[in-house]
Amino acid sequence: MFHATVLTLFPELFPGPLGASVLGRGLGEGLWSLDTVNIRDFSDNKYGSVDDTPAGGGAGMVMRADILGAAIDSVPRNDRPALFLSPRGAPLTQSRAQALSEGPGVIAICGRFEGVDERIFAAREVEEVSIGDFVLAGGEIAAMALIEACVRLVPAVLGSASSLGEESFEGGLLEYPQYTRPREFDGRAIPDVLLSGDHQKIAEWRRQQAEAITRARRPDLWDKSHERGPIRSDKNKDETS
Repeated sequence: MFHATVLTLFPELFPGPLGASVLGRGLGEGLWSLDTVNIRDFSDNKYGSVDDTPAGGGAGMVMRADILGAAIDSVPRNDRPALFLSPRGAPLTQSRAQALSEGPGVIAICGRFEGVDERIFAAREVEEVSIGDFVLAGGEIAAMALIEACVRLVPAVLGSASSLGEESFEGGLLEYPQYTRPREFDGRAIPDVLLSGDHQKIAEWRRQQAEAITRARRPDLWDKSHERGPIRSDKNKDETS
């Protein structure tokens, strides 16, 4: 079972959105599990502080390696990677989320202040992971995004494994457009091909749309998909994602 442990200064933020909708139902049904560790519990002073001024001077405060290290040591690893959410880290991709979802889980470490003492990464084998090229006030929202990206891929959490097959980033492409009732909205109709009942033509149209959207919006993904060679589409699929 996928088990996520979050190290944070604000455990009250969890499960947050992870406890809602299908993810929350999966959590309640024991399809995955979540717990939190309050880093402040490992403070060595009566004030519960976990940070100090940066060596060499500068603005802000830095989380101490000894306190964070003690918090990490309190958590059974069980072959789970320890991931520190940081814009400095390697980008979280769909393929990485898929790989993580197939493992025993993750230990997500949420920073605050100006960052954490650099020595923690080598001393505790902590990997930095980024959810995007922007800065947040802390790592909690990023940890939720990482966990959701993984948990939704855990078998039975979404209820239908087939619904995952035609999402954005599957096959290196963004997802094709989706439509549903009413047949016409503000003078805009559902494309005729989607109402034709011809599954082969529908699959071809969806593939063409996915390619066009990817070329226009994410040329980097388009270039990567072509580096790997042509990608075969499954023309028997007709599920929504």
